[in-house]
Amino acid sequence: MKDEAYGTLRASAALWAGTSVLITNRRGQVLLQRVGYRPTRLLPGGAVDKGESPARGAARELKEELGVAAAVTRGLAVDWVSPAGRAAPPVMRFPGELLHVFDGGVWDEDRIAAVRPAPGEIEGIEFAEPADLPSLMSPGDARRVLSALRARINGAGPVFLEDGLPIAPTVLDRVGALGTARACHHLPFHPGPVPAGLTVRQSWVWAFAPDGRVLLLFEPDTGAPCLPGGTAEPEDGGDPLVTAVRECREEATAELGETHYLGYLSDPSGPRARVRYAAVLTSLGEAAVDPATGQTYVRVLATPEQALEFFDWGPSEAAEQLAAAHRGRTLLGIPEAVHPQPITEIVRPTTWERPARTGSRIP
Repeated sequence: MKDEAYGTLRASAALWAGTSVLITNRRGQVLLQRVGYRPTRLLPGGAVDKGESPARGAARELKEELGVAAAVTRGLAVDWVSPAGRAAPPVMRFPGELLHVFDGGVWDEDRIAAVRPAPGEIEGIEFAEPADLPSLMSPGDARRVLSALRARINGAGPVFLEDGLPIAPTVLDRVGALGTARACHHLPFHPGPVPAGLTVRQSWVWAFAPDGRVLLLFEPDTGAPCLPGGTAEPEDGGDPLVTAVRECREEATAELGETHYLGYLSDPSGPRARVRYAAVLTSLGEAAVDPATGQTYVRVLATPEQALEFFDWGPSEAAEQLAAAHRGRTLLGIPEAVHPQPITEIVRPTTWERPARTGSRIP
């Protein structure tokens, strides 16, 4: 085929090209734009101009729409939006689109306050919980943003999507992580012992594998996350560590080695405390049904920083707990995990050999 004929053929199969930017605040909520020409919310972005790269287009759109100058260098997703995947009027003759999603990072309050929405185009911005995206955006846009957000947390590089869904789903996609509303627990963390007069209601564990990652559990039907641990029972004899060890066994068939107390969360709704431990994760057995919930949890290893992305603990409160978890990791003699790295599902029984050290207390 001659060049002219080849060019004509390729031109007849031309696609639209779009670009967008995923930005979150320190609570993990997604920046959305309100526009006058659509009833649904949008990420910052738009069409790629002729001769323009998607990354340059993303930076241009940020400047034009929000008045923010920023370099855009990290891609999160490339989505093939099919003609059937977008509700476009027939008169538009929509041929399909390749839509790029770039990482705009985490914005603090000062940067958010500097936003200047483009008059006549952007009516305003808002930050939305990931689970609320399907009610605020078009179905395809919401799928794309959730897929890109999971890719950012997962740290395995950009993902390829078709109508918003990954062609190679990760464990986060399979469980629908962030698709369920995150519990808002902005509770102050205290590194000292639980004061007299406070009842320890719950015990939770940062259970560290030898590579510095921690055990995280997802409900298989909702994707709701939790650290291993749970509510005290009479058979625990009032010992919060016994509660933590028992719950780890029941929820995840997880066995713990050396443990260190980290502190507690005070509960403003009553005279109760929720304690936190750091522990060595020594083994995981066959996945089993948790007798308390009837769930067989999906078990993954994630860096502590990745684990925090799935909870709404408040920026300062989460930072305090993360610092305490790393102090515990250091006391346990476990190295800091490389961050980010792909989140790994544990599907088979696994044992990590590590001798207990002096000072461990394992009920």
